[in-house]
Amino acid sequence: MIIGLTGRIAAGKGVIVDFLSSKGFEYYTISKVVREETKKLGLPITREELQNIGDLIRKKEGAGAWAKRLIRKFDKDKEYIVDGIRNPGELAKLRKCKDFFLIAIDAPQKIRFERMLKRAKPSDPLTWEEFIKIDERDYEDKENPLGQQVGLCMKQADFFIENNTDLEELSIKIKEIYNKMAFKS
Repeated sequence: MIIGLTGRIAAGKGVIVDFLSSKGFEYYTISKVVREETKKLGLPITREELQNIGDLIRKKEGAGAWAKRLIRKFDKDKEYIVDGIRNPGELAKLRKCKDFFLIAIDAPQKIRFERMLKRAKPSDPLTWEEFIKIDERDYEDKENPLGQQVGLCMKQADFFIENNTDLEELSIKIKEIYNKMAFKS
């Protein structure tokens, strides 16, 4: 089984990753591959630069380029989590894999901003204005269909989680979805 994750920045994808990892799923994130490419090019690791490199490679290699790079690494006998699906082209490539499910997660913008500040990733913005700018671009880059299109990916999800409460409630929702997927595969 391959479980893809999409969702708004700091919505709670990491909590889902932790749960699935405890079930034996091997973790991959498209962002890691984008970071590696960005480092290779000698560019700064900022959220905006990562978005730019993501867009550039999709333009050069096609909308599903990042997923294609990950799929090459998969062993058919293992189960995987693919985090950070941000473009429908990536999703289309992953949908071709056997037993693929997509989970979308979201939370109110103010809650996500507070979570982002707490996690303090070096690439995350530090101000509300910067957050709004990258959050809007991540959700829907209207000028670039090969860019960030998280909103379109979320609309195609098999399962959706609204993460507006606490970790205990989120854990319950994740377990329910996991049990449904295990039954379907």
